[in-house]
Amino acid sequence: MTATASSPSANASGFPVLSDLEIARAATLRPIDEIAASAGIPADALELYGRYKAKIDVGRLPAPGPLGQVVLVSAISPTPAGEGKSTLTVGLADSLARAGKRTMIALREPSLGPILGMKGGATGGGHSQVLPMEDINLHFTGDFHAITAANNALCALVDNHIFQGNALGIDPRRVAVRRVMDMNDRSLRDIVTGLGGPGQGVPRETGFDITVASEVMAVFCLASSVADLRERLGRITVGYTYARQPVTAADLGAAGVMAMLLKDAFKPNLVQTIAGTPALVHGGPFANIAHGCNSALATMTARRLADVVVTEAGFGADLGAEKFIDIKARYADVAPAAVVLVATVRALKMHGGVPKDQLTAPDTAAVERGFENLVRHVENVRKFGLEPVVALNRFGTDTAEELETVLRLSRSAGVRAAIADVWGRGGGSDGGDELAREVLAALESPGTCRPLYPLELGVEEKIATLVREVYRGAAVEYSEQARRTLAQIRENGWNGLPVCMAKTQYSFSDNPALLGAPEGFTVHVRELWPRTGAGFIVAVTGQIMTMPGLPKEPAAMRMDLDDQGRVTGLF
Repeated sequence: MTATASSPSANASGFPVLSDLEIARAATLRPIDEIAASAGIPADALELYGRYKAKIDVGRLPAPGPLGQVVLVSAISPTPAGEGKSTLTVGLADSLARAGKRTMIALREPSLGPILGMKGGATGGGHSQVLPMEDINLHFTGDFHAITAANNALCALVDNHIFQGNALGIDPRRVAVRRVMDMNDRSLRDIVTGLGGPGQGVPRETGFDITVASEVMAVFCLASSVADLRERLGRITVGYTYARQPVTAADLGAAGVMAMLLKDAFKPNLVQTIAGTPALVHGGPFANIAHGCNSALATMTARRLADVVVTEAGFGADLGAEKFIDIKARYADVAPAAVVLVATVRALKMHGGVPKDQLTAPDTAAVERGFENLVRHVENVRKFGLEPVVALNRFGTDTAEELETVLRLSRSAGVRAAIADVWGRGGGSDGGDELAREVLAALESPGTCRPLYPLELGVEEKIATLVREVYRGAAVEYSEQARRTLAQIRENGWNGLPVCMAKTQYSFSDNPALLGAPEGFTVHVRELWPRTGAGFIVAVTGQIMTMPGLPKEPAAMRMDLDDQGRVTGLF
């Protein structure tokens, strides 16, 4: 987000109104080896990427003692107005550190395509950022390039195998893996490869996905060790034979080279916040296509090093938090002890029926109407055995009456709530003190995290459970293609995998225009994608796409390099 009049607390904090890039450049960073030492990371476990970035060799860390508690930051259903969840995550961690807790952050890496498209940046904002923000938002330590290379090596090996005689009998019409790139490019969604004659390969229809939507990214972020990474890569279903039997990357002999290409990227990245809190920024699957969490290895590493780990799951709690608990926490020891739900007055007003261009006008009645969306998320979090804390992310246009309305409604719902001013004041100052106190109180009596459904349920029953319990829908309809895949899932023994719903982030339903807290709708599943390496089944609803396009005026058009070689226009 940029520092305009509608930015969080731009007018309320008393700080000069600067852009996020200006604030980041004004910060004094500590050498990364000092940050590592403060987190208990020995020097021989660090692999330096310049002065302010490093990778951690987890195998060189000291033996773990008691593991830290995980605080999962999620949100109400997001709106195009923006809720500042990453900013809140960073600010909360800084505030917990300020309160004397040994704290570490675990965040996703930004994807370059959305940064150059819609976002402009994804490292927090204002005085609550992870740094160096320019590096993190651009190529960082090259992790996404390594994931791209590993994925595309697999695709090349599949096509070469078919061309060189096809001993495995792979049906070219049923190849399940697609090439990827970390860029938004709609023209590559559907293509034909192998044109140009017999020497150029076997022609087939295929396409490109964005790197963060790939199964290799999902595998990367769920693997708990190098051995687990290689095994999961080998389990990726690359396609099906003419007899419709699955063929895996291991069958192809591709798992080893893919693991080799990922060996350095798999080490978590260490950076810092403006306030000097250590942060592990590693991995980044999309939340509305995949499971939307940073790498399991980074979160587990942070638990070894800190008393409290603040991590984030993408979009609203119906997507990110649900997948964190039902998928990530099943595979890794990262179950949250508390959940923070980020809300804003603006988002509540939008869920209450106010158009985006009228959100700055005071309207407590709309806040009250939109509060039903927040209540729904509170109820859902409690179904996982956890008690949420509402973090009201303050914006400069919020009125005192509107803020008090949210606090009053939260108290009436029996949920802890606090106003956070971490964009304008920073968690390293006093902007998140009240929120930190509420989170620490919640951690004193942590919930017992539990998945929503047992794995013994079939895939169809798991989807029905999510639609009924989390979304409050009445029914699920499957396309003919999805019905055929359901039968295939049962035949191949994949029915015991968890489900990863791919749906719009803007609504509990699969209709992005259905805001608030709708009930009684039907969810339409048009495709099912077995992700046997990652270990889940993707259920695709609505118009979800795995290769985004650029907007009419991409953020990239505002970016440049000045004569001193400094980035301009980024965030």
